[in-house]
This record gives sequence, C-alpha cells and structure tokens, in this order.
Amino acid sequence: MSVNPEKNPRNSQYSDYVDEIFYSELIEGLHNWEDEDKPVNQSIQSECQALLFREARLLDAAKFDDWLSLFTNNCLYWIPSIPGGGDPKTEVSIAFDDHRRLEDRVFWLQCGFAHAQIPRSRTNRIISNIEIFSCTRKQEVKIYSNFIIHAFRQGQTQILAGCYRHRLQQQDGKWKIALKQVNLINGDQGHENLSFLL
Repeated sequence: MSVNPEKNPRNSQYSDYVDEIFYSELIEGLHNWEDEDKPVNQSIQSECQALLFREARLLDAAKFDDWLSLFTNNCLYWIPSIPGGGDPKTEVSIAFDDHRRLEDRVFWLQCGFAHAQIPRSRTNRIISNIEIFSCTRKQEVKIYSNFIIHAFRQGQTQILAGCYRHRLQQQDGKWKIALKQVNLINGDQGHENLSFLL
C-alpha cells in the first residue's frame, strides 16, 4: 500500500508505512522466528514480561487508550486466519491493523455505538510459556507466549486459546510493541464475535 505524502496519514484511507517492504520484512521475519534463539539477559526478560502482563491487564480493564500507548507509531496488530500467519497480501486475515486502524478500533470500542460490544465483553486472560529472544536488529526482541482468554457477554462464556508473537522495540528507554500477532488455535474456523481486542 502507498499513500500520497501530501495527505495527512490520519485522514487517509491508506497506511503511510504498510508497503511492499513492510510486507516482505513481515513474512521474512515469520520464517525465521524460531531460528534466532539467543535468549536475552534477565533484566530485559523481566522488563518484557512486565510489558506483556501490563498489556493483558489494560485490555481486561478496558483501558484501551493506555493499551494503544504501548505500541510504536509504525506497528501492526495481526490476527491471521491461517495457522502460523500465512501471507496477509493474498490470504484473509481476521484483523490486520496498522496504528491508524487501531486508533479507529479503540474509538469504536469507546464510542458507545459498537453494537457487537453492547454490553461490553468482560475478559480475563492468562499468559504463559513466555520465551524472549534477541533479534538481529539492535534494541529489538521477539517474544513467543501462549494465552487463554475467557470472555463473558450476555450470559455466554467464550474461551479462546492460542499463541502470541510479539516484536518489541526499545524507544526512549522503553519497550514498545511493534508487532502483535494473535495466532488462534482455531483461527481458520468460524467465530461468532471477535469484536473485542485479543
């Protein structure tokens, strides 16, 4: 995707950074996700785990603006329908949101007119099996973790499970989320309501 540089990206229907290079780096990064298996030191591990736990808490508390502040400006929130990720250029994704789309999603969840979230889903998520690896790029790490999300809405409980792939970048001394990939174990099946943030 490309954008006219004279347009304000916030007012554009296109992303100002999701382009051919972004796609190729994304796909290449997925192929060698488990290859770069150099564990990080204890200090970085503690900081990154704390970020994941904070993200989970903010989502469960519906503090979506605070959650969005955890991301880099050039980020991606991706829920593939293909196990392992697939190719988002040629295959359908449940969600493939750049920062602008995440801002739209957060606004939609807070505006009071999101009918699929009236009443809002109550969620509780558990994250485990966290593995953190260094990347070839400096000040960047990759995290693999498992999750279970219990969501309750209108008398019904929904259980979602799978694994997260996070890519974090350090900016101004703080870790930020550059990529969050949500791999549902049943992502290639039908889902009734995935309108809340995973």
